[in-house]
Amino acid sequence: MKLHQIRARGRNLFTGYGPGYVSVSGTRWESSVIVLADRAERWEVAGFDALTEDTFTRLAELPIEILLLGSGARLRFPHPRLTQALIGAGIGLEVMDTQAVCRTYNILLEEGRRVAAALLIERTG
Repeated sequence: MKLHQIRARGRNLFTGYGPGYVSVSGTRWESSVIVLADRAERWEVAGFDALTEDTFTRLAELPIEILLLGSGARLRFPHPRLTQALIGAGIGLEVMDTQAVCRTYNILLEEGRRVAAALLIERTG
């Protein structure tokens, strides 16, 4: 699905998504990805079951106030003990399916929020 373009002003926005991919400012990602206003980078997490405390400790180091976790095509919540580092850093966590993260991230970024999206992209086929 292609998303309606919000004025990016040099920031990364989700421009589309579908089974097994997301597009960030026109660049297609077919593997897990972390997206911030100023960069997008490969996220070395194989899938939902590979999430660990260390995963969230590294995410807590990002300069953000809100982390949107895209759990894939279906909604899945990580165990609360895994996300303690985010609480300690004062970072809010919202867990959604990948499509909802793409839409919500764009809105929050447009509002000027310090947001990141961490998306688990599942292989299809």
